[in-house]
Amino acid sequence: MATTTATITLSSSDLLSDELSLATTCTLTGASNSTGLTGTSGLGRKTVTGGHAEYVLFDGNDYTGEKAHKLFLKNTSTTATESFKITINNEEIGLLFAGDWAFFPWSAHDADNDIKIDPSAADMTLEYMLFTD
Repeated sequence: MATTTATITLSSSDLLSDELSLATTCTLTGASNSTGLTGTSGLGRKTVTGGHAEYVLFDGNDYTGEKAHKLFLKNTSTTATESFKITINNEEIGLLFAGDWAFFPWSAHDADNDIKIDPSAADMTLEYMLFTD
C-alpha cells in the first residue's frame, strides 16, 4: 500500500486585519476506504504548440468505476497573461495563470467527464499528475 500525503499552507501578513496562517494535511485514500492510492500517471508535461485549441488531458472512459482520483495541474509559464482554461464535462472549472497550480478530486466515469485544457497562447507547458485507486 502506498502512502501519499498532500499538504497546503496559506499565509499572508496583509490580506486580512490579522495575519493569516493556515495549514492542513491529508492522506490520499481510495474510494470508501483507508487504503492508500496505488496508481499514478507519473509526473507529466504537456507542451501545447498552438494557442486556443482544446486538448483532452484525461479521457473519462479510461478511468471508469467509483474510484478515488486526485489531479495535480500546474501552469509552468512565467508570462502573467498566459493561462490554461480547465474544463470537465464542458464545464469551465477555472483558469490557471502563470505559476498557478490546482489539486482536486475528479469523478471519472465516462467520456462526459474528460479533463480538457485550452491554452491562451502557443508554446505553453502544463505539468500534471493523476493519482488513482
